[in-house]
Amino acid sequence: MADEMKLRAARMLHLRQSGLAKGDPVSLSLAMTSVYHLPGEPAGHRQYGRFDNPTWEATEDLLGHLEDARCIAFPSGMAAITASLLAFLKAGDRVLLPSDGYYTPRVLADRFLSGLGIAFDTRPTASFLDGGFDDYRIVFAETPSNPGLDIVDLAAVSKQAKAAGAIMVADNTTMTPFGQRPLDLGADLVVAADTKAANGHSDVLFGHVTTRDEAMHGAIADWRKLSGAIPGPFEAWQVHRGIETLELRFSRMCDNAEMLAPRLREHKAVSALRYPGLPDDPAHNLARMQMDRFGFLIGLTLKDAAKAEAFIDGCEMIQPATSFGGLHTSAERRARWGDEVAPGFVRLSVGCEPPEPLWQAIGDALDAAV
Repeated sequence: MADEMKLRAARMLHLRQSGLAKGDPVSLSLAMTSVYHLPGEPAGHRQYGRFDNPTWEATEDLLGHLEDARCIAFPSGMAAITASLLAFLKAGDRVLLPSDGYYTPRVLADRFLSGLGIAFDTRPTASFLDGGFDDYRIVFAETPSNPGLDIVDLAAVSKQAKAAGAIMVADNTTMTPFGQRPLDLGADLVVAADTKAANGHSDVLFGHVTTRDEAMHGAIADWRKLSGAIPGPFEAWQVHRGIETLELRFSRMCDNAEMLAPRLREHKAVSALRYPGLPDDPAHNLARMQMDRFGFLIGLTLKDAAKAEAFIDGCEMIQPATSFGGLHTSAERRARWGDEVAPGFVRLSVGCEPPEPLWQAIGDALDAAV
């Protein structure tokens, strides 16, 4: 981790301290309210629960501190993605999406944006720069792509997208600010599903948008207020607690993934493996340039769907589940959702288990799946 992020991680744990009065609780308080005491003129005061909440704001402060940016919280990652699009698009605009990234933004574009007169195109992450970005209002990139783990050059995309007059949006869900910081590489907006690693305990849906552009921040904040896409204070409180341990958890998860990847690649049950941390991975050199860590997701391919399911179900230290980024190692066969991957492709989300027992359990399950 870069020295600047180490300092940010340390200061994050004391971020609330400067605002505490003697006798105040050190832990974040939960503001469960929809209304505020508001006699007289309302300007300059909290007015209504759809507009603001002190628990949201504390969570936004932590995320904004890590990204050195303004942050707006949402009730899910998709709510954050939707805000990053609809706060800026109008009929006649075009959007570019990754063809191999998380599939739901493509479904959103096909079913709803197109009905509003907003067109969209898709490109593979590995060749996302091909063709340029002329005539696009928004260029939306996800790197590493989910689930295939291809990588795009964020600095190059940001530079070319801005030169073409487009807004560059980067989905940083898989990496968190401790693994990659797209705003530093020129992105206008960063979106993330804090449902995943930021919260880390698999018990809440949450998302956020960050930006260093005040006008864009204002547009996103207005979208949230007027659309009503607001997070619950209890969910914000849960995510705040999770973020405080993110640096520790993310480090352990990445360490475990870096340990597992070369061992998995050598196993006779694995026919193909993607992990940006492997020196011979097609994305390794680019990953070294723009990422502080190589992440906790591994893509491995087994012989067929039956072998993949047997591996997942047969491992005592793998939780069969969709989503990723939890304390526990989890996995799923992504072809079941329609992703364009091999039937035996498994997305493995590496957790915080002690490394050797984790490998022993995974190795045993692979042996049984040969």
